[in-house]
Amino acid sequence: MKKLILLLCLMCACTVFSQNNEEKDINDIQAVLKAQRLAWSKNNIEEFMEGYWKSDSLKFYGSNGVTYGWENTLKRYKKAYPSKDHTGKLSFKINDISKITDDAYYVLGEFHLKREVGNASGFFMLVFKKINGEWKIIADTSA
Repeated sequence: MKKLILLLCLMCACTVFSQNNEEKDINDIQAVLKAQRLAWSKNNIEEFMEGYWKSDSLKFYGSNGVTYGWENTLKRYKKAYPSKDHTGKLSFKINDISKITDDAYYVLGEFHLKREVGNASGFFMLVFKKINGEWKIIADTSA
């Protein structure tokens, strides 16, 4: 009987520990998104890109097809948003953050740009992966 009680206590402790880790992961991912939102709203696309995996394997899928690599994604953003009038003020509505594996999550949400050249809105799905202890976007689908 004592062994059964000990086993149940260990199982409960592991479940609580797992939930606390997942909660921390979600908070850390939200912090990346907040930093991106603030950087974008300051028209600092390079700082915004710090949330992305700096790799040729990064994938961005938008209305013009797939862009491969961090540098190409940066160039794409700079071309599409050449000035503060185009970047404007960014806000997000996060609809879901779900765990894929211990080191990967997907995020579903909406973006809203309030800007001089006309407001814009859309949706996105991001895949975050923990790389070298940091959460980075490895794939982005935005439309």
